[in-house]
Amino acid sequence: MKLSVIVPAYNLETYIEACLRSVLEQSVTAPYEVIVCDDASTDNTARILRHLEEEFPHLHVIIKTDNGGLARNMKTLLKAARGQYIAYLDGDDLALPGKLQTQIDYLDTNPDCQMVYHESDMFDSETNTSIRLYSQSYYNWSNIPVRSDISHLIRFGTYMQASSVMFRRHDFLTQTVAQDCKIILDYPFYILNAGYLNGSIDFIPDVLGRYRIHGDSFGAQTQRSVTRREQSLADICLACELAAQFDVEDAVIKAGIAHHQFAAALYFLFKNNSEKFRFWIRESATHGVFFDHRHCLAFEHCNEPDYVKNTLRAQPTS
Repeated sequence: MKLSVIVPAYNLETYIEACLRSVLEQSVTAPYEVIVCDDASTDNTARILRHLEEEFPHLHVIIKTDNGGLARNMKTLLKAARGQYIAYLDGDDLALPGKLQTQIDYLDTNPDCQMVYHESDMFDSETNTSIRLYSQSYYNWSNIPVRSDISHLIRFGTYMQASSVMFRRHDFLTQTVAQDCKIILDYPFYILNAGYLNGSIDFIPDVLGRYRIHGDSFGAQTQRSVTRREQSLADICLACELAAQFDVEDAVIKAGIAHHQFAAALYFLFKNNSEKFRFWIRESATHGVFFDHRHCLAFEHCNEPDYVKNTLRAQPTS
């Protein structure tokens, strides 16, 4: 089996059929499978999956009767995967024609590359309107080389859209699920895979996927909740710390954590939560490293949140 595409699903009746058809109907020269695991959905997701399984012989459906959460769902999918290559797809995202073959060809012809990702179109689910490119408009994109590695993931964050990645199979697949993370699993998943694979992470600039933005997505829920935003930060920092097992330099890990705490501080700053802004900007300074001049400015003027906000708004983001 050349490729396994793994898709976790929970209460995705609105999106799951379009998602799966976008990969099941691709033209691929090598054998591939699509594995979807429904985590005891309470809507019509399971019924839709069974219907699609009858239509597509290369679709393998797993239906759980008890909800175990995303981490367990991911482990189930990884245990079932048989492919030489593994691709992940969120159940509400879309693959564009040519995605699978392009990434397979890239890994086939670049043996020193262990993980490859492509550009993605972020779009509004209600209007189908494109919002922006995910990677090339990412706020840290100027720091990312065409061939990056685990240190870039740690220091600069999620410049790879989760559903854009394909990587080589290795012997530690089920160990790449960070079960202690409560909300964010894609970031530690890719850090851990990058660590075990110990190779380059290459970028294909072609737009080969669409990242759906809607009110019920993880990201949208996190934007509305202080608790979720802080839990997300805890998950992200834990992901950085997990990289220590791969002999990543402590300075890189500290720089990554400082950056993520700085980003959280800015989130709270622009949400007009001055208390949380001051807390996280001070916490970010305890690692002895500043991400950039904006980080220094925010820390030096942490008791003047309006000044920081107005100054940063007037400055370029890169």
